[in-house]
Parts: sequence; C-alpha cells; structure tokens
Amino acid sequence: MSVLSIVIDAFMPASVKHGLDTISADQTLTLGQLVDTLVLIAPILVLGLAVLSVMAAAIYRLIFRHDDPRFGYLRLGSDELRLMGLTLIYIGITIGLVFAVSMASAIIVALAAMVAPMAQAFLSMAAVVFSLGVVIYVLVRLSLAPVITFAERRLSIFESWNMTRGYFWQLLGAYGLAFACIFVIYFLVLVVFSGIAGVIMLLSGGQLSDLNGILKPEVGSLRSYLSFGIIAYMLVNSVVSALYNAVIAAPGAVAYQKLHGAPPSRPLTAQPEAS
Repeated sequence: MSVLSIVIDAFMPASVKHGLDTISADQTLTLGQLVDTLVLIAPILVLGLAVLSVMAAAIYRLIFRHDDPRFGYLRLGSDELRLMGLTLIYIGITIGLVFAVSMASAIIVALAAMVAPMAQAFLSMAAVVFSLGVVIYVLVRLSLAPVITFAERRLSIFESWNMTRGYFWQLLGAYGLAFACIFVIYFLVLVVFSGIAGVIMLLSGGQLSDLNGILKPEVGSLRSYLSFGIIAYMLVNSVVSALYNAVIAAPGAVAYQKLHGAPPSRPLTAQPEAS
C-alpha cells in the first residue's frame, strides 16, 4: 500500500467505491452494469496508467538519456503518452489472445474427449498449461515494445517480435530473475519492518496483534490512515514500489541495448531517395 493508493482511496467518491465493490463481488454483472462501472472508475484507471507510464519512462530515460536528469527523470510528455497508448493496445491484444487461445483449447479438448473420454481431465490440464505457455511466449516476444517506443520516440507495436527472435529463453530468464529478486527484497523489507514495528509496539505498551492494523489498515477516511505506524509503512512500501518499477523495467532496456545498440538521438524517419 503506497502513499498514492492511500490518497486515492481516501478521496475516492462513494460512487466509484461502489463501482469497484460491484466488480469484485461474486455476482455476475450484466453488460450495462459493467459499462456503467467502467465509466465510473475510468479516471482511476487513467491515473494508474499514467503513473505506471511515468515510472517506466523515468527508468528508460535514466538508461538511454541519462544526461537529462531534470525533475528526477520524471515528467509527463509525449514519451509517456505513447507508452500509455501502447499499454492500452497491448491490453486489448492480451485480452484477444487469451480469448482466442482459450476457445481453441476448449474446442480441441472437447473433440479429443469425444474420442477418449477417460483422458478428459488430463487433456484439460494439458490445455491449460499449453494455453498459458502460448500467452507467456507471445508476451515475452512482444515485451521490448515499450522500450522501442520510448527509445525511438515512435509507437512500436510488433517490431519487438522480430528483435527478440531466438532470445525467448534468455528474456524469460531475465524477467523471472527480476521478479524473484523483487520478491526476495519485498519479503526481507516486510520482515525487517514488522520486526522493528513489533518491538516498538511492545515497548510502548501495545500488543503484537496491533501490527495487523498497520499492515492492513481499515479502509475509510483519510483520518484512519493518520498514525505513525501506517505512515511509516506507506513510505517504506512506496520505496519498494519504486524499486519494483525499476527492477521490472530495467531488463527490457538492457536487452534492447544489447540487441539493437544505442537508440537514435532523434525519431527514425524515412529518408528521401537520391535523385
């Protein structure tokens, strides 16, 4: 839980909170209810997308344009807008890919089950593993698109597919190692913070059970978050969140440098043919 998430939650209108509760509820939404809910929470989604794009662009700017450290590499301009647009496009591609793979797998399993009914459970499990593998493969092959979009100052959707040909396993290993590192770091930070906070609580006459109120504060007004322990936890979590964005974005940027070399200083444009 970062500082930004607390501020959003505290000042979020009641209608938006109701919309989020509707999405997370177990009941099935009609198309009209889903559209109305998405319209209500659209500003929150746009804000979250902007924050992610600003953080990713800051990491790319640090790596590719480190001689321009204004505002701590943080800004909101054409680079960030292109990353936001690319993210929306890739969300649509991912949804379509998952739907297509799921439908194809379901049809194949249904046809195979007609021939061998006893193997339906095995076939279903194999279809799930295969579908997940296909989605991961495609996402890894397209994973350099944000880096290319930023480095070359143009929207690049499928160029990553050609650039990553023959490097799937290396990239998958790099991303897996990045996720593993950030998980270990987060776990260690949580253990250290919990230990220090627990000692402080005991010395101040509290109980260890009070620690849960810091790690999982009750959702409510801004006043409910104004305690020393919760503020300290928000600050620590914000630092970890920033570190997470850096660790996750860096492998793609380094891979682009290795596969492509230094990015052009200006956008690539078509040159007129010599007469």
